[in-house]
Amino acid sequence: MSDSVQYVTNARGDKVGVLLDLETYQQLTNLSIDSELLIGLSQDELQALAESSLFPKSQIQLQELLIKNSENNLSDEETQILDRLLMQIDQLNIIKTRAKYTLKNFQDKHKVA
Repeated sequence: MSDSVQYVTNARGDKVGVLLDLETYQQLTNLSIDSELLIGLSQDELQALAESSLFPKSQIQLQELLIKNSENNLSDEETQILDRLLMQIDQLNIIKTRAKYTLKNFQDKHKVA
């Protein structure tokens, strides 16, 4: 996108505006309509997010707590830790889904173009 951006400057050389080529403008205005799209990330970054997972140490801890929970053997502190880990997984899944959605949107737009 940097090749498609030109800046407008005043007499002192301060940037006061920006000019975009039509394709970049259309991409930015179309993307900003959908609040679920992750804007400003490269396709590689989006792919990394889409394939991300819980930290291995946290994953092991989660499995152990889930086993203890199924046996009704969790302390109050362990219950709080389990709840926190489950909330992190929920948030991670939301971000992963948004990254996949954004990638699909980019791919669909490039097929049309």
